[in-house]
Parts: sequence; C-alpha cells; structure tokens
Amino acid sequence: MAAVAVTKPGMLTTVQDLGRWGYQQSGVPVAGPMDPYSHRLANRLVGNPDDAATLEATVVGPDVRFEDGATFAVAGAEFPLTLDGAAIRPNAAYYAGPGSELRFGVRRRGARAYLAVAGGFDVPPLLGSRATSLVSAMGPFGGRLLRAGDRLPIGDARGGPGPGAEEPLPLVLPSGGAQIRVIWGPQADAFTEEARRVFTTARFEVTVQSNRMGYRLDGPRLAHVRTADILSEATPIGSLQVPASGQPILLMADRQTTGGYPKIATVITADLPTAGQLAPGDWIAFAPCSLAEARRALVALEERLGDVGS
Repeated sequence: MAAVAVTKPGMLTTVQDLGRWGYQQSGVPVAGPMDPYSHRLANRLVGNPDDAATLEATVVGPDVRFEDGATFAVAGAEFPLTLDGAAIRPNAAYYAGPGSELRFGVRRRGARAYLAVAGGFDVPPLLGSRATSLVSAMGPFGGRLLRAGDRLPIGDARGGPGPGAEEPLPLVLPSGGAQIRVIWGPQADAFTEEARRVFTTARFEVTVQSNRMGYRLDGPRLAHVRTADILSEATPIGSLQVPASGQPILLMADRQTTGGYPKIATVITADLPTAGQLAPGDWIAFAPCSLAEARRALVALEERLGDVGS
C-alpha cells in the first residue's frame, strides 16, 4: 500500500478528520481539526471527501517522504513549501513522485496547516473516526503526536475534482490577532454589566498555556455576579467559559465534553477556522452578533469553498 513516511515530525503534527462525533454523552472528546475550513479545502483540492484524514501541522511543520506517487495539497497557515527542493505554493494540488520529499519552512502567518493526499491517510479508525485526541490518547498511533519514522498508509483515490469545478478560496489568515464574532452564552447574565462591556471592548492575549483543548486568554478580569461555579453541562466548541480567575478560556477541538464554569459567549461557527489559526502571543477581540448574522456568515464561508469535491 502507498504510504507517506514522517522524516521530521514538526512541533505538533497529528492525524485529523472531521472528528469523533456521537460519543460525547459517554465522555469521549470530539477532536478534529482546529481549522475545519482549511482541512476541508485541502481535501477538496485533491478530490477527497471532506471527512478524509489529513495531517494537521502546528507552528512548526513536518518533513515527509512520499514512498509512492501521490497527489497532495497543503492549505491553512502560510509556510514556505518545497517539493524536492523546488518551491511550491499552498492551496494547490501537486503530484509527488516515489521518494519525493515535502518540506515546510518557517511559518509566516496563521498557526496550523493541513496536508491532504488523494485517498486520505488510511490509518485505523476508532469509534468511526481517524481523529487524534491528545487529551484522551485516542486515535491513530495511540492518540499521540507523530514522530520521525511513522508511516501513514494512503487510501485509494477516488479521482480529482471534476472538470469546471469552482476553485475554493483559502481562509483569510489572521495577522497578529483577529476579531471574532460571538453569540451571548447561556450564562451571560452570570456576569456583571461591566464585565460584559469589557468582554466586547478589550483585547485578550492567547497565552502559552493554550493548546488544542482550549486557549487560556489573558486580559481584563471578567467579574461574576455571584459564584464562578455552575452545574456541569455540555461544552460546545467555541464556548468561552470563565473560571473564578475572571480570565476566559476559549474551548477548542480537544475540549472536554462537560464543564462547570459559566459561559459568557460562544464563537460563531463561521469564525472557528480563524480562531483555530491563532497562536500564543496573538490577540483576540470579541464582537457580539445576532443569530441571523451568524447564519449569513456561515453561508458566505461555505460559498468560499465552492463546489470542488461536492
């Protein structure tokens, strides 16, 4: 079977598909890509379904060797890319011959890039998904980061994008930070009026304590009206929960399934890919929007993907 070998793993490279859905009631995290838009874009460029497994590279990209010929694409964060020493561009499909080597240079913008190969990475699924959940050690390779020497089999390609298919547009990457749209959360009234005002006017910094489970943010303290504890309830991706410290935590792909802190807001689905491209040191600001605006934003984002692979 055709395969890709990892020669250098990068800082944090994992196998991801669209996530392990349907088991949250049993405490199983969803996982999946931090930037689902770029994951889907890379897959569509090589003719894969959206849920095919890709490699998610974080901040420092990997070097890989194609043991056999394969079509591939890289989307997401901006890295200089070379194939056998020749510069190639992101957001485009290329053919790599047997023994060809793909290398990632020093990151320029964004935090996470996605490498897709035609046919997807055919690692064994667990509970119907090939996503790596680091927090629960579930998924391929025992749910761990990729290491040098790991070998990833490639599935059977179903053929490239059809003729005349619209080329999808890459995500607009944040540069040093981003304004993210939110819907007020289920416990917004658990915070003082001043805290809600500050939440929508201040900038917060993504700290080095952040990871795939969530971003710990540093900024003005958000005061609770009373206690910082609630009965544990479901924690959707994009939830902004605020513990007693008053510093919000933005829950991301590897989030826990339930939480006992009040949630002041939730990032809208259309802005989750942008949030997924933030790195420690970047700023983040929050802008409330209506449900109608959130729906329109999601429709616009989907239209950017075009009809490639659909």
